[in-house]
Amino acid sequence: MRIRVDWRSSCSVTGTVLFWLAVPLAAPLALAALDGDETIPFVVAIACTVAIGTLLERLSDERDLGQREAFLMVAMTWFGVALIGAIPFFLLGLGADPASAFSGRLEGPVNAMFESMSGLTTTGATVMSGWDFTNQPRSILLWRQVQQWLGGLGILIVAIGLLSNLMVGGAQLMETETQTQTVTKLTPEIESTARLIWGLYVGLTVAAAAIFYAFHLLGLAPEMDLFNAISHALTSVSTAGFSPEPDSIGAFTPLVQWTMIPIMIVGATNFVLLYAVARGSYTRPLESEEFRFYIGVIAVFGAIVSVLVGLAGDTVGYEPTLRHGLFNVVSMVTTTGYASTNFDLWNPGAKHILFLGMFVGGMAGSTTCSIKSLRWLVILKGLARNLFLSIHPRAVRPVRLGDTVVDEDTINDIFAYVMLAIIIFFLLTIFIVVDAARDGITVSEFEALGAAASIFLNIGPAFGLAGPFDNYAGFPLFTRFVMIFMMWIGRIEIIPVLVLLLPAYWRS
Repeated sequence: MRIRVDWRSSCSVTGTVLFWLAVPLAAPLALAALDGDETIPFVVAIACTVAIGTLLERLSDERDLGQREAFLMVAMTWFGVALIGAIPFFLLGLGADPASAFSGRLEGPVNAMFESMSGLTTTGATVMSGWDFTNQPRSILLWRQVQQWLGGLGILIVAIGLLSNLMVGGAQLMETETQTQTVTKLTPEIESTARLIWGLYVGLTVAAAAIFYAFHLLGLAPEMDLFNAISHALTSVSTAGFSPEPDSIGAFTPLVQWTMIPIMIVGATNFVLLYAVARGSYTRPLESEEFRFYIGVIAVFGAIVSVLVGLAGDTVGYEPTLRHGLFNVVSMVTTTGYASTNFDLWNPGAKHILFLGMFVGGMAGSTTCSIKSLRWLVILKGLARNLFLSIHPRAVRPVRLGDTVVDEDTINDIFAYVMLAIIIFFLLTIFIVVDAARDGITVSEFEALGAAASIFLNIGPAFGLAGPFDNYAGFPLFTRFVMIFMMWIGRIEIIPVLVLLLPAYWRS
């Protein structure tokens, strides 16, 4: 078979990414040295990523990627960065306690890779217990946060600056929805677009860190020291969800929790719209039909959950009820995965609304995961159009986003993508139940549904074994192994991985 994909170019670009991964690895290395903790795990990771990156870069001098090469590069890069990122977790022996999930010959590698992939894909699912949190150095906790920040930035670059064709019905429609001819028209060159995104992303992160630390200095959030301020800025803007605190955002004051809500919303907002706001077009988001839909879902779900929680007496007082209801809805819809309280103890109605929120997602062109609001908006409009045509079969009624007509191929792609995502979700649910039973672990259907959605849609916490104040270490080893790949596939939106399995991709 003659391979018609320029895999050497794909590997070369992947090598460049791996080479520069040494830069963010230097941050936890510096903190480990400052704290007098073990530095070898980070030194080894830096040495490995520089060596492997250099070797891959030398495979080709051609850096002009076609669509096929782009598919391969995205899949390889996401997996390669997660693999290198797992080295510090593995070498530090997370959970060396005999009762920890990291004991055993295979537990260490699998759980290290689980933690790393969860971080990079901004899933926020963890296999660390409360014991692990309190017994690990700050350096490894910082590396978890940095990985998630990189994952949020990385998907932005992929979606907006580099590979818009990869995001089925996502980045293409994002261009029309923000009234631009092309996303890259923000600036003339893709490289300039990437720098623009970088500037916005860094600026939002710095602003969030400054706000959190200011609360600490003013005595309004005693637990939010400088380390926590930086850590939570990294994972709130990236809509990621890891926290150095075992109680997540529940460890902080109500003021911090209220402040987190708009930060998560902004992180899951189309960065093209944020760019427009930064340039002084303050009403531009309100002109976006997707933004109005996205905010509307949050408002409706937040109101329903707050009412259900209040009526059931799951919280006490109007302010805590509204705060916890809205916070956890925003966290689920934006796929951040923070928790302000143990919502696993809430009534079934509230938990089921949170479960539905997992499938929504933020806007296209944001750091968020899941199916995304734009696709749901197109689906709803498409269904409404079909119902209308069933009554008026001779009418011509295109689907529009704003003033732009969505072409039929894009609509069909979106329907197919969502159907494929739902099928994979159900298959993963069945697998979780079956594998747990094989291992003698009882997992209810709702627990399995929540865990499957949380992993594949990159949410983080779910219910039961995967509850917000629990972890995924209770699932069988093979289940966690499969979850690693499902997080990877879900984050890069299925297509780049599935096309690699087609023989026609390689030879036609």
